[in-house]
Amino acid sequence: MNRQPLLILALCFILGIFFQDLFLLKDLQMMVFAVVFVVFSAVVLLLKSFLIQALRPYFLGLLFFGLGALLHFFNFNSKGNAVEKSNREIVFKITKKLNSTEKNKKYEAEIIADSTIENAVIFIPRENRELDFKHYYKAKAFVASPQKPEHDFQFDYSKYLQRKNIAVQAFISGKIDVAERKDLTFDEKIRQKRLDVLQKINRSPMSAQSREFLKGIILADRTEMDSETVRDFNRSGLVHFLAISGTHVVVIFGMFYFLMTRFSPLKLRKYAVISSLIFIWIFTAFIGFGSSVVRSSIMLTVYFSYVLLQRKPDLLHAVSLSALIILFADTQQLFDVGFQLSFLAVLGIYWLNQPILKLLPRQDRWIKKIIYNTVSISLAAQLSTVPLILYYFHQFSFVSIPANLFIVPFSEIVIVFSFVLTGFIAAGIDLNFIFIIYDFLIFLLLKSIHWFAGFEKIFFENVAMNLFEVAALFIIIYFLRFVLIRFSLKNISRLACSVLIFLMIKTGSDLQA
Repeated sequence: MNRQPLLILALCFILGIFFQDLFLLKDLQMMVFAVVFVVFSAVVLLLKSFLIQALRPYFLGLLFFGLGALLHFFNFNSKGNAVEKSNREIVFKITKKLNSTEKNKKYEAEIIADSTIENAVIFIPRENRELDFKHYYKAKAFVASPQKPEHDFQFDYSKYLQRKNIAVQAFISGKIDVAERKDLTFDEKIRQKRLDVLQKINRSPMSAQSREFLKGIILADRTEMDSETVRDFNRSGLVHFLAISGTHVVVIFGMFYFLMTRFSPLKLRKYAVISSLIFIWIFTAFIGFGSSVVRSSIMLTVYFSYVLLQRKPDLLHAVSLSALIILFADTQQLFDVGFQLSFLAVLGIYWLNQPILKLLPRQDRWIKKIIYNTVSISLAAQLSTVPLILYYFHQFSFVSIPANLFIVPFSEIVIVFSFVLTGFIAAGIDLNFIFIIYDFLIFLLLKSIHWFAGFEKIFFENVAMNLFEVAALFIIIYFLRFVLIRFSLKNISRLACSVLIFLMIKTGSDLQA
């Protein structure tokens, strides 16, 4: 507790969320639980005695455990999605655009009925015009609750929607009436501005693939990306390149910080950091406060807050505080795959990056530092996220390692170019030669990714993985660090035992299945 108090408290808070999600305590049970763990722990922490002082860390952990369970109780709708199927007229406004299917466009929306608002997923035919935030819509729709999967190993889409407090799906096939809105909130005005920029990109002279790539990598809009391109990114292990993540936030922050420091004196350097952080949050708001970019922005803000306060930056403190901030705001974020993968990647970099880097050749030049740091960070992040990737997606390609080592070094150039180009398009600056250069760059990039995705012999699908096997894989990753640091018989034996335990669990699980 003395060395990493925030990390331990964050873990206790997370365990409390898992406890409530697993047992789904009812109203009376939850109140009793809250009294026992929250009130009692808080009272004990205020008492003063030698015995209590020694037990304070444990009661502080219990307090955060109880808080996690209590907050998740209020955030989770345990009533289910039981809605009778019906054909009825609905009035709605959209709140978010989702990935389109071959036949339909999908939106998250609010159905307005009398004085109540019901969250829903709206399906409209693909040939219909794009919906926006400036209008109310009225149409006849088939309304039903999402169906639960037939088998327990299938993805439970109904529970996924339940975690987002979405109760129904509405399928529209006929005419949609439109009425202009006069009550746009500030958040909706920002979303509409983003939608306007996306439509300007659609009207640009670039190829369709370049337009969709640009919208995905800068504005977090992959809703219209063609299935073959998405397939290539998935098979090559580069899908993280499209999601707005830590890499994008750090590159955009670095670009803005570089410009600020070039035009400000050294004594105002801290104001350059503050200005860059403000710009990052403006960018985060503009692209709709997507969960991945919010996570990255909070982590970056916490990290540089340590720098501004002239305290030694601690990655684990920054990660733990970021996790607590996000989960206090919404405990359902814990069950988001992106949340889990992003934090695991950061923890993996903390745990494995330096041991891997020390095994690489000496970095005596800046170009070597960039290349070898990219290699070590990519390997550390990939190794730490493999267990969860296998658990959630049941697929893995060994080509993802060389693909990341080849593509990631060029990602900074692509992100900066894409960001500048998006700014030009938003401002109405039409420079055809830039569009031609960008088209050619993205053509080469997508061809390279398609080439990596073509190695089907080292791409494995339908990989069965349960939570016990995932835990065993994480134990292997834990002991791997010590082997990388010191190649001794003791460390090798520990790693070998952890591998053997995994193989035993895997074999037993396969036999049971």
